[in-house]
Amino acid sequence: MNQLDQKNKLSLAQVWSRKDLLRNEIVAGLTSFFAISYIIIVNPLILKDAGIPSDLSVFATIFSSVIGCFIMGFYANTPVVLTPGMGVNAFFTYTIVVGMGLSWQTAIAISIIASGVYAVIAHTRLSTVLATEIPNSLKSGITAGIGMFLVEIGLQKAGLIVAGKSSLIELGHLTAPGPLLALFGLVLTLVLYIRNVNGGFLIGIIATSVIGVLLKIKDSDSVTVSLSRLVDYPKIMFKGDFSQLISVPFILATFSMTMILVFESMGLLQGILPDNRKFKKSFRASSISTFISGFLGTSPTVAAAESASGIESGGWTGVMAITAGVMFTLSLFFVPLLSYVPQAAIAPVIIITGAIMMEAIGNIDMHDFAAWFPAFLIIVLIPLTNSISTGLAFGFVCYPILRVASGDGRNLHPAMYVLGGLFLADLVLSAIL
Repeated sequence: MNQLDQKNKLSLAQVWSRKDLLRNEIVAGLTSFFAISYIIIVNPLILKDAGIPSDLSVFATIFSSVIGCFIMGFYANTPVVLTPGMGVNAFFTYTIVVGMGLSWQTAIAISIIASGVYAVIAHTRLSTVLATEIPNSLKSGITAGIGMFLVEIGLQKAGLIVAGKSSLIELGHLTAPGPLLALFGLVLTLVLYIRNVNGGFLIGIIATSVIGVLLKIKDSDSVTVSLSRLVDYPKIMFKGDFSQLISVPFILATFSMTMILVFESMGLLQGILPDNRKFKKSFRASSISTFISGFLGTSPTVAAAESASGIESGGWTGVMAITAGVMFTLSLFFVPLLSYVPQAAIAPVIIITGAIMMEAIGNIDMHDFAAWFPAFLIIVLIPLTNSISTGLAFGFVCYPILRVASGDGRNLHPAMYVLGGLFLADLVLSAIL
């Protein structure tokens, strides 16, 4: 049995009994927590635009993350952090509420039903069919596309790229304090990573944050919250409004969110799990957490791509996720301190993690254009459209078309034709919405 198999078969009790492994898992959990900790601030700011009070949705964000991490850690024993997802929260706010004019309570109801469908898929044979029949080229494209998306997010957070006046993106102001701090953090973290320093990502985040505090470099957007507001948190719990259940907008929005949750979660998990034999349990754990999050008053949880930073730091078991869950719990008391961790300190870890995930491009057969081009669409359209679901849709629609055109359509599993049709419907419905 090789070292990889040994690590993947470790139980939580075995990790707890070995101090060297436990230390690695805890460091990995801390690293992944700090890499995704921005969600505690960013998610409430996005949900605020949907009408959910930010000082209350902070609690919803934390509690849903704690529950998600504990479910993933104790049930699935996998090193994956679950938090309200970026992209899904934007769909929740800007498509369902702002775009369609529905209330945030109705959006919560849509999230609950979509999550319920996701849970049904995760706990039936459908999950196995979807996981096994998706071609490896598309799986690698999903991993690389998400990696590219993370790189783009990291560069934006660092201020190294900004919206261009004569182009979509242009170089940021490199003389500004934020980008300079991010460049310092990037160089430091890269050196630590190249030299295989244990906990290098976490060291990079802390060192860059300390320098940011000393130089008084702080993000403009922050959430002010007091624990005294916890007594008002029930005001946003169990508030799903199902009164429009049979209306066309409700049904269309539910369909689109279901597609996002199922395939974004599948893509993320298959992209970051160190052992895909744990996919089924992880997929189920994610679906349960997603379903619960709606009742807590926030947009759905998904597997955080930033979990890859913890895995790269040595996380192999659920102890990493449990550690992150404990940190989310403690963050209730230290939310004001999180405002001292600038985006410039988080950005380097996100950039490097994205670059690592992009190594999956090497697994794609570039000589098979019918397999390569759909993966290419996924890779470029996820970051360019700022939507994982859109990138997946174009790739999955294109794949069966090119297989039929190349004369290989008979060898394609029927599930791929079904998926292609569903994703095509998703694109059409998204355009209508």
